[in-house]
Amino acid sequence: MRLGRKKVKIVTERMILRPPVHGDFRAWSSLRTDSRDFLEKWEPRWTSDHLSRKSFANRVYWAQRSQRTGSAMPLFLIRREGGVLIGAITLDNIRRGPAQAGTLGYWIGAPFARQGYMREAIQGVVHHAFEKLDLSRVEAACLPENAASRGCLEKGGFKYEGVAQSYLQINGRWRNHVLYANLRPDRRGRTGIG
Repeated sequence: MRLGRKKVKIVTERMILRPPVHGDFRAWSSLRTDSRDFLEKWEPRWTSDHLSRKSFANRVYWAQRSQRTGSAMPLFLIRREGGVLIGAITLDNIRRGPAQAGTLGYWIGAPFARQGYMREAIQGVVHHAFEKLDLSRVEAACLPENAASRGCLEKGGFKYEGVAQSYLQINGRWRNHVLYANLRPDRRGRTGIG
């Protein structure tokens, strides 16, 4: 099943997860600016125009194109109380065929960290991936020292799978990452096909 033209909307207990739109620019740039020190150590180095309106518009166009082609599902985390943008989560690199898998990436603004929002978002996206997108596996990776992210994944049903050497450039350096995966429970072992 492809994502198609219908816009994705996932409702959790405290949030609405939906694709970014151009009108989110001010909230996004403000949250990213205010959370810069908190986020930079966990992310690829920000470009000089990272917080520009043009850069954000390109992100929105990418999100629309990715959803249309079924290759990714970029979502903003909007707190239901007050409609505040608190972070983002993306199910990216969606692979069909025998893999039926995708890779999670996410960030949360500093004022909203360690309040269970990201765990709630991850659980909502994984449920959607298994039930609506018919995926069998959702993967994620984080820096070994990122205890908060590791705990979030583990509490969200992800299992540790190993280490990927020099997996991503983070803050200007190639860094090892620990790998996690959440497997759809009814799709383990033999398939009876082939």
